[in-house]
Amino acid sequence: MSNDYLDDFDDAPPANGNSERAYSPTIKELPETLRPRERLQYAGANALSSAELLAIILRTGGKGENVIRMAERLLIDFNGLAGLSQASFEELCNAHSMGPAKVTQIKAALELGRRLLLAGPQERMQIRSPADVANLLMLEMGLLEREHLRTVLLDTKNRVQRIITVYAGSLNTAVIRIGEVFQEAIRANSAAIIVVHNHPSGDPTPSPEDVRVTQRIVQAGELLNIDVLDHLVIGRNRYVSMKERGLGF
Repeated sequence: MSNDYLDDFDDAPPANGNSERAYSPTIKELPETLRPRERLQYAGANALSSAELLAIILRTGGKGENVIRMAERLLIDFNGLAGLSQASFEELCNAHSMGPAKVTQIKAALELGRRLLLAGPQERMQIRSPADVANLLMLEMGLLEREHLRTVLLDTKNRVQRIITVYAGSLNTAVIRIGEVFQEAIRANSAAIIVVHNHPSGDPTPSPEDVRVTQRIVQAGELLNIDVLDHLVIGRNRYVSMKERGLGF
């Protein structure tokens, strides 16, 4: 095993011993079975906690704080991975023992995860339930600070063709032009669409305006021979299928 990983850690206690943070064992002092990189190699990435995975990305800890403890603290301070994703570059840089290099590593890793969710495997994702759509978009859309309306374009086998952002901002029947909702679906010769929008408040409960917009979209889809399979409202780690609730359909 290369020593570069262990030697990266600068997590010895301060010389004056007056740190406000309790001293934690260095990575070098931990048994190999508890070191994140080694655990990933023999147990697999899915066996690691979020803190351990984040520790691998961060690589180094701080004075009196090993990298696992640092990762745990960041997840607590920023309310988990979703909070880290939502935090600005400057906010993360201001956290204890953080700097531009570490923040860049975190932001790059989170962006790769987001793109993987959106891109999917080479075999296009097939939508079988509202939960499939929610799993595809909720991580990102649940963190947006403004309302976004997107359409998921589907082929005849309900496989995802593309995901289109139609509007960003406050959504109401006066703003939304139904033709724009279907514009890309017509170009892609889509058989069906699923409409998705978020509530920045975090509460996905559909509003009366959401129901009115859905009714207009469904009626237009019938005229265009493009099935509107559902309209999902995304909140913070929650969603509502308006089709399942019979709202607007």
